[in-house]
Amino acid sequence: MKVTKDGLKDRQLHTEGYLQKVSAEQKEYAEGSTHQRIAENYHIIADFQTDNLLERILHRDNLNLAYKKVKSNKGAGGVDGMGVDELLTYLKENKEQLIQQIREGKYKPNPVRRVEIPKEERGKVRKLRIPTVVDRVIQQSIAQVLSPIFEEKFSECSFGIRPKRGAHDALKQCQEIVNDGYVYVVDMDLEKFFDTVC
Repeated sequence: MKVTKDGLKDRQLHTEGYLQKVSAEQKEYAEGSTHQRIAENYHIIADFQTDNLLERILHRDNLNLAYKKVKSNKGAGGVDGMGVDELLTYLKENKEQLIQQIREGKYKPNPVRRVEIPKEERGKVRKLRIPTVVDRVIQQSIAQVLSPIFEEKFSECSFGIRPKRGAHDALKQCQEIVNDGYVYVVDMDLEKFFDTVC
């Protein structure tokens, strides 16, 4: 992996003057630099401050596509009890206010509804966190803009939670590696990662 630079001057991470930890070992704070980006294929990751990402996220076509995606996925409602069938009416009445809150940095997602579903292993459960349908539209609109930017930067050997990739693709690549003469395949999983990550 190679670290690439976009040639911009160092910038503070937080405009309020907060300092970022240097490392867990040092337990010290220092000004953070955001001019370096890491990409396996050596391409420079876009400069977020100059690419009008927010405008792209809030563009009417992008928001409409996000609504259609959430609607087609159906799914249970969040803590507010609103279902996808009520979503269109709500968005028509509150669209401008939502967009304004996002532009001003005042939009706050609702708490998620926690649900436990049984796993195949007896007695084990998978903990799900279900956002409200409105929050899902906002999340989807963000993902639609950011995913194409980052997706091309990810490793070709990465298959977890990626579009058009899954366990069968990983197994197929493992078979190809074995056919090339390699003997070992390492499969790693972080247990309960999403239950513990902040």
